[in-house]
Amino acid sequence: MAYQPLPTPTSLRATAQAAADRGEPLVVMTTLRGCVYCDLVRNSYLQPMMREGLVIAVQLDVQDRATTVQSFDGATSTPAALAEGWKARFTPTVMFFGPDGRERAERLVGVAVPELYGQYLEQRLDQARKGLKK
Repeated sequence: MAYQPLPTPTSLRATAQAAADRGEPLVVMTTLRGCVYCDLVRNSYLQPMMREGLVIAVQLDVQDRATTVQSFDGATSTPAALAEGWKARFTPTVMFFGPDGRERAERLVGVAVPELYGQYLEQRLDQARKGLKK
């Protein structure tokens, strides 16, 4: 699969608020160029869901120490530093955030069973959506 990146946010806080305004969590995927499982998750699941308006998803490259991103608390950081702070060492790690920066569902780490990944993703999205309403 060709590398087709998801957007990298300039502000996690603003992007998560935009997602929450739609009743959705912000889906954040840590990625690494050349990671075939990252490509699978991005191209087969997250991008199609974004095109259908079902999710707002972004990516953070775990090696990117040059791009600046506003974190949930308003501080300036980099994708690499954010991933380190979240202990998201494995790619892909898919996380589901509310506007306050709290994770609203269990993370999806890696792709253990590709045939079941879509079901796992839907379960986590349902859990995160319910978590937003609390």
